[in-house]
Amino acid sequence: MLVILGFAMIIVFMTLIMTKRLSPILALIIVPTVFGLFTGAGLGIGEMVMDAIADMSSTAALLLFAIIYFGIMIDVGLFDKLVGFILKVAGHDPVKVVMGTALLTGAVSLDGDGSTTFIVVTAAMLPIYQRLEMSPVVLTCVAGLINGTLNIVPWGGPTARASSALQIDANDIFAPMVPALAAGLLVCFVFAYFLGISERRRLAKNGVAWVDEASSGTSGSKRSDLVGAVARSSSGSNSSSGSGSGAANGGATSATSTLADGDSDGSDAGSGHDAGSGSALTDTALDPNRATLRPKLFWFNLILTVAVMVMLVADLLPLPYLFMIAMVIALMVNFPNIKAQQEELASHASAIIAVVAMVMAAGVLTGIMSGTGMVDAMAEWLVAVIPSSMGPYMAVITGLLSIPMTFFMSNDAFYFGILPVLAETASHFGISAADMARASITGQPVHMQSPLVPAILLLVSLSGVELGDHHKKVLWRALIVSLVMLTVGVLIGVIAIG
Repeated sequence: MLVILGFAMIIVFMTLIMTKRLSPILALIIVPTVFGLFTGAGLGIGEMVMDAIADMSSTAALLLFAIIYFGIMIDVGLFDKLVGFILKVAGHDPVKVVMGTALLTGAVSLDGDGSTTFIVVTAAMLPIYQRLEMSPVVLTCVAGLINGTLNIVPWGGPTARASSALQIDANDIFAPMVPALAAGLLVCFVFAYFLGISERRRLAKNGVAWVDEASSGTSGSKRSDLVGAVARSSSGSNSSSGSGSGAANGGATSATSTLADGDSDGSDAGSGHDAGSGSALTDTALDPNRATLRPKLFWFNLILTVAVMVMLVADLLPLPYLFMIAMVIALMVNFPNIKAQQEELASHASAIIAVVAMVMAAGVLTGIMSGTGMVDAMAEWLVAVIPSSMGPYMAVITGLLSIPMTFFMSNDAFYFGILPVLAETASHFGISAADMARASITGQPVHMQSPLVPAILLLVSLSGVELGDHHKKVLWRALIVSLVMLTVGVLIGVIAIG
């Protein structure tokens, strides 16, 4: 019964958010609560939820103060030069912008922390998408794919967990998988390229002109700019997604709202065009006339941010506390007046509320699934239904199971609860623990899109994108990347078939 209820709950949850019958926050709370009561949890359901929320409190604190810190850095102009450089290189070509998003995500993802990666990428790239009227769902799709693929690095969570659970060296897991990782990244970049092509065609269809300087021979000063560069007042409309894109935008605009409210391809974007490049960044995060700019403090803010990143990688302080201190310093130096500090904090309130609420709501799902025993029952059922004749293929089966199982449960539950059982079974067929560990990490591109992963909730919230829209665009692509990594691993012999 627990197995049936567990799978039914997952199906109902995914259906509701992808069809937009319920917002993710509501679905994360209502759906598991109803199914938890059906399991007979009774009033004990409250304790299950509170235990899970307590476990997630440090993550919520990290996201809260990180959003404020990077929101301040956007407002004071730290990222303006970076965005200007990217625009100079990419021009007005959506393909180059999307490929730039993939490259930037890949570079930042090497620190192994998804939340930091998504904050930096969104801060740098969302204003460009906003200016060019590109769909932010493309940004979340590309960033989610690249980060999920690179999540298998040795200092990342899944490889470290597999190493600990099976008591083998992390490098023995990762190093042989480098060719598979390269293949997965190649597929990600191919997807990014075609997403850029799709955006270019969509914008052209909506009347947004794009001119390639190299092929047209026009100079930068004379070439046609984007028709309909974003220059609308933020009072025009509000994002129905309620995802709090203000942290990434430094004050959300109606253009962002239009993009967020459109379908997964952003087909509603592109209406109400205003011509001219001079006003292209007005009322966006890169508005050159915004009152929060602090050009004289650029080097201070840059040094502070680099110091934060270095301390983050070096793991010198707990991340929530690190961003608390960084936020206080940034706020005091850039906004010494108390009233200005209050206004700056208030400007990011919507993003803070949306992200923290989403993380806490995810605690309801994880708490009830674990507390009622649904996770354990589902895992035991999956292991039991594998026939003994499939024993020689246990590594491949583990790779396939890792795709849905790490999406619907935490990495801890899979790597510490399920992987050891699968590995013990595989050992009777001559399949090593290292092979099983390598297979188990191939599901990470899909895992990173899970609503149970706080980092992906942060990404969609900052981008003003509905989680269901993100899933519709990213999940099938992530599935292909995972299957490619698994296939390459088998072909090169690092994931054995007994």
